Amino acid sequence: MAGGGDLYEEGLHKRAANHRPMTPITLLQRAAVVCPERPAIIHGAQTRSYRTFAERAVRLAHGLARLGVGAGDTVSLLSPNAPAVLEANFGVPMLGAVLNSINYRLEPSTIGFILAHGESKVFLVDRELAPLAKAALDKSSQQPIVVDIADALAPPGEAIGSHDYDSLLAESDPAFDWPGIEDEWRAIALNYTSGTTGDPKGVVYHHRGAYLTAMSNLMTFPMGRNCVYLWTLPMFHCNGWGNVWAVTGLSGTHVCLRKVEAEAIFRLIDAHGVTDFSGAPIIYNMLINAPPEVRRRSRHPVSCTVGGAAPPAVVLEGMAEMGFTIDHGYGLTESYGPSATCVWHPEWDELPLEERVEKMARQGVLTPSLEAVSVRDPKSLAEVPTDAATVGEIMMRGNTVMKGYLKNQKASDAAFAGGWFRTGDLAVVHPDGYLEIKDRSKDIIISGGENISSLEVENVLFRHPAVLEAAVVARPDAQWGEVPCAFVTLREAAQGASEAEIISHCRNHLAHFKAPKRVVFGELPKTSTGKVQKQLLRGRAAALAD
Repeated sequence: MAGGGDLYEEGLHKRAANHRPMTPITLLQRAAVVCPERPAIIHGAQTRSYRTFAERAVRLAHGLARLGVGAGDTVSLLSPNAPAVLEANFGVPMLGAVLNSINYRLEPSTIGFILAHGESKVFLVDRELAPLAKAALDKSSQQPIVVDIADALAPPGEAIGSHDYDSLLAESDPAFDWPGIEDEWRAIALNYTSGTTGDPKGVVYHHRGAYLTAMSNLMTFPMGRNCVYLWTLPMFHCNGWGNVWAVTGLSGTHVCLRKVEAEAIFRLIDAHGVTDFSGAPIIYNMLINAPPEVRRRSRHPVSCTVGGAAPPAVVLEGMAEMGFTIDHGYGLTESYGPSATCVWHPEWDELPLEERVEKMARQGVLTPSLEAVSVRDPKSLAEVPTDAATVGEIMMRGNTVMKGYLKNQKASDAAFAGGWFRTGDLAVVHPDGYLEIKDRSKDIIISGGENISSLEVENVLFRHPAVLEAAVVARPDAQWGEVPCAFVTLREAAQGASEAEIISHCRNHLAHFKAPKRVVFGELPKTSTGKVQKQLLRGRAAALAD
């Protein structure tokens, strides 16, 4: 070729007409044009169209700009699932600002740390949570401008801010020419990890990753063009796993839910024709154990996505019996939520229920937005064999992995060491290439040199008819180094079950060294997303007398 140049580069330039930054903001813009009158948000008796949704997002952007918010500024948010959260997921990034949705189950000191660490400029606060926000501000070195959100479905709460959310929007321009972004690598969201040890880490998302997460979710999960999505999943958690943006991309209907209760879930499913919802295993456990007068089969098909480690087999079986179709996904805050899913094969429908449940419990294969999800030796980085037995660490790379941890170069470098994002989750790979989590690296129990999967023991515990919830952690032991210790919540009708009975049940279904040596009865401590706080249980286990 003359000149030795690249045939497909010479004269073929990136232009405004052919190269635009990927951002989920465009998904709301499109929905407002294509389906302006379609119900976008249902919140109690209130329904807002996509035209109104988009207009309010622009008004929010203008209102925040009037408060001095610009590109790179942090806007924090403390609210249950409500319309203002949806509006903020679009209005804040319109300015090139960064949305920091905060877990409202956290203690004030942690929220105060988040406000300071993220250098929050504006703090949007649902008035029901005003006491928590006020306590957090008292403990924080950062004092952002506080904007009160008065939700019609919330109990009356104290106004602690200098501005009111609805008034701010009413005084702002729906035709505001918002600046947008020129670089898709610009940060769009800041989400903090649960902080099981020390201060939580600030996970930074970019516009490209947010857009591709939305597209990936639409390709991965069964949400369709007439999607009606019930927000059982906290919107603060990985920005609703990206479904704040994905459902909007479908011009679907968001049904808000401030408080997760079985009665409300069953009622809203029938009242609004809900087609999809998501959540941690605790949500599904709550539904299958709801009182008979509350629990019922849906009048129409409903697709559910369960996230995290494999839910107990009894939960998967119970949901199937109620007629709910479940997709099992896996992900982390650092991967925008979903990064692997158990893609279902039609021939598996013919398997006996127990075998179907075993298939469904696997975390599966990578989602379309990632280049690779792999199980590797954490030291050599060699891939483990596909023998369903060799344990390695789940690692991933792709466009929907975080930018890194805010102000924490050391943690970012460690997480990306070797050219992969290291999840800390331990898994095996089956001969068909599907991965299955065996434990978190910190949750594996090493007893007398033998590895014991806490998840394996938990699944056996859930098979006992008296067990409602269970968690297993390591307990120090003078002879074996450590041994399994079980924490169990019993069903109301089975309060007489004994420690000896539970241990015997486990010994009947496991190698004896895997059975728990102690069983402690009571309620399990959980995060707001339904994850059992095993770090607390490890402390309790260590304090138990022999």
